[in-house]
Amino acid sequence: MKRFSTLIVITVALVVLFGNACQDNSQQKSILIFHAGSLSYPFMKIAGQFMTENPGIKVITEAAGSVASARKITELKRQADIFASADYQIIDQLLIPEYTAWNIQFASNSIVIAYNDHSKYAEKISSANWLDILKDEQVNIGSSDPDADPCGYRSVICLLLAEKLYHENNLISKLLSGSRYYQRPKETDLIALLETKTIDYLFIYKSVAIQHGMHYVELNDSINLSNPALNNWYANTYIDIRGSQSGTKIRLNGEAITYGITLLADSKNQSDAWQFISWLLHPEKGGKILKESGQQPITPALINSTEGLPTDVMKYVIPINNLYKDNTL
Repeated sequence: MKRFSTLIVITVALVVLFGNACQDNSQQKSILIFHAGSLSYPFMKIAGQFMTENPGIKVITEAAGSVASARKITELKRQADIFASADYQIIDQLLIPEYTAWNIQFASNSIVIAYNDHSKYAEKISSANWLDILKDEQVNIGSSDPDADPCGYRSVICLLLAEKLYHENNLISKLLSGSRYYQRPKETDLIALLETKTIDYLFIYKSVAIQHGMHYVELNDSINLSNPALNNWYANTYIDIRGSQSGTKIRLNGEAITYGITLLADSKNQSDAWQFISWLLHPEKGGKILKESGQQPITPALINSTEGLPTDVMKYVIPINNLYKDNTL
């Protein structure tokens, strides 16, 4: 009888414990974020710290090239709460107005040429001779897919600007084609090719090179897409990428690298999603992590419209139109 009573006590305890666990799981809310591959490292840290401060919210992140991530929404009709792109233009071109109303420009970056100790001419490549080295037929080069990833089409724009700056023709066909050229869906997919000595150099964001401890060559501001003051010069180039509908194209003009983030119209947890965006934009929280990760936060962030924006987010943004009215840009 005593043994039977003990079994009852244990069974009841397990039921209570299991019930509490189920209750805790059911009470925890979640937000799903589709984001650019180059945001994987900072968003992992940002999501971790955000969840530590907000234990009732689970943040789920899913990385891909920014264009590919946007097409999950527009073509595959997948539901998410937040979309963060390495190019704010993707939000303008593919998501507004059907899938969202907002576009918050929150960070910048630059294009560099990354390499490792084993790369051919690693001991001599510099900002002065990188073009001659990349033109060597023995050198293998990598970049991401322009139709899937902003780093890919920015690499093309970078070379189009180099053609103009250095009076060199046909750099795209010389460097980004043939058997020595390797293309992958997003820029972070190329890191393994560099580590396995398949490629010698790749076009990549400076932040990603820093995060992975790679050597890199800084390019002239006139071609690295880092300086908003040079936007008129950058705009001398453009690239057409695949549109949201089969057979269509989207034209993207050269412009300083600017990341964008938005809350999606069909978000199932808008309150917590806005809370995450507010945390990301906070200079001493998400902004600090971005800076430590090699990206420059835009403070205050720029937004296309403040209509319907929560007060907590309003503290960290300024309407783009106000910049021009005040002549501060």
